[in-house]
Amino acid sequence: MTPALDLLKKVRAEHQVHSYEHDPKAASYGLEAAEKLGLDPARVFKTLLAASEKGELLVAVVPVVGSLDLKALAHAAGVKKVEMADPAAAQRATGYLLGGISPLGQKKRLRTFVDNSAQSFTSIFVSAGRRGLEVELAPAVLAEYTQARFTDIGRA
Repeated sequence: MTPALDLLKKVRAEHQVHSYEHDPKAASYGLEAAEKLGLDPARVFKTLLAASEKGELLVAVVPVVGSLDLKALAHAAGVKKVEMADPAAAQRATGYLLGGISPLGQKKRLRTFVDNSAQSFTSIFVSAGRRGLEVELAPAVLAEYTQARFTDIGRA
């Protein structure tokens, strides 16, 4: 069990857990998950952390087939500028290892933004808190338990 799955179980949120054999040599954890689980990569989302100019960490959840638009995230968060967070700071704040950071069940409550494209699916896949473990849930469930805001932060 991971903190993400513990949270979903505790609140009795509807979700499904999917696991696969993680290859440490995989270039992209998210694309690996899509491939090994036989999923449309547009439904698989990666969790990224960015830092504002004031040092505030922000969580961005975007499709694995695209990238994070840092300017769009800064605008959505109402800050001047953001850059990708230091990996060690991301791991400390979330309690998860890189490649397995889940938007759910993080150690610290961070402001979370989910790309609008998530809302076009009945369910999406995000990391369940460990490499090789994904959780499938409705975008609204993800937003509810991360207090996320949907906004256009992804780039194709």
